Amino acid sequence: MLYEISRLTKVYGQRTVLDIPLLEIEEGGLYALLGPNGAGKTTLLNILGFLDTPTTGSMRFRSRSVVFNETFLRNLRKAVVLVDQHPILFTTTVYKNLEFGLKIRGIAKKERDPLILEALDLVGMGHFAQSMAHRLSGGETQRIAIARALVVSPEVFLCDEPTSSVDVENQAVIVNILKQINVQKKITVLFTTHDRFQAASMARHTLFLDHGRCVTSAPENVFTAVLTLEENGLARCIIQDTIHLMIPTAKKGRVRVLIDPEQLSFAQARDEYIHKNCLDGRVVQVADEKDKIRIVVDLGIWITLLMPREAYRLRQPLIGEQVGVVIPPDSIRII
Repeated sequence: MLYEISRLTKVYGQRTVLDIPLLEIEEGGLYALLGPNGAGKTTLLNILGFLDTPTTGSMRFRSRSVVFNETFLRNLRKAVVLVDQHPILFTTTVYKNLEFGLKIRGIAKKERDPLILEALDLVGMGHFAQSMAHRLSGGETQRIAIARALVVSPEVFLCDEPTSSVDVENQAVIVNILKQINVQKKITVLFTTHDRFQAASMARHTLFLDHGRCVTSAPENVFTAVLTLEENGLARCIIQDTIHLMIPTAKKGRVRVLIDPEQLSFAQARDEYIHKNCLDGRVVQVADEKDKIRIVVDLGIWITLLMPREAYRLRQPLIGEQVGVVIPPDSIRII
């Protein structure tokens, strides 16, 4: 086992950011780490990268207990690299950005050139070696940051939301790069993401964090809403000012709501749902997930439906198709 974590916590002031009783990460794996903002994903990456220390608990790396002091961690940091969500490159050439890590590790100058060119070729940026790094686009910067981390031959590659701030074309490139790093270089890869579809399509293992705890699955369709009271014991649930849903509650004010993805369905005819919440939207993702089909629809908010295969076969919407989504009032829960 590469990492073994036991009873680990991280506390800032009065707030517990991480509380993980047990976590194991296998060597050579490709892991996705999912969770909402504030779940503790970045904090966990920093601890796995030996850049931060837990408040309590223990960690083993390659079956050896980790001692969280600078002397011990210095060698471990050579084995693990972390690429931030918004990486910063030195204001010099791409080549010198990659050369820096090799120089401080004492790699001889004659050995640096082939390592740098190999790393740049792997990320598809071989012809950018003499370009000025600060003039690159966001997607190019992310790819160079990956190459800069890769050139020092790490054993573990950590990425904090590597595709969140780049265009669609570079997202696909970065996904393929991470797969190559894992398969060709035999490097353990762990990346954070909010995109369940991306995680399912590329990772062999998926970890979920919620409020600092590892959970079996990430909650879906969770939104901040405002409730205003209507007649007949109903409340109007307003999400992002544009989505209005009726739910049976006497509560009012700002709340968090969860819309159960397994209770949602597609409208067959609008007049059949006059007394239900029915919203128009566009299908943006369709994915096979175990015994169900996951469909993401853009209603102004992205909402997920989990449908049994039999129900999906009756409708089979395609990506880009306009659909009506029925959201029964009892599928909306205040959390």
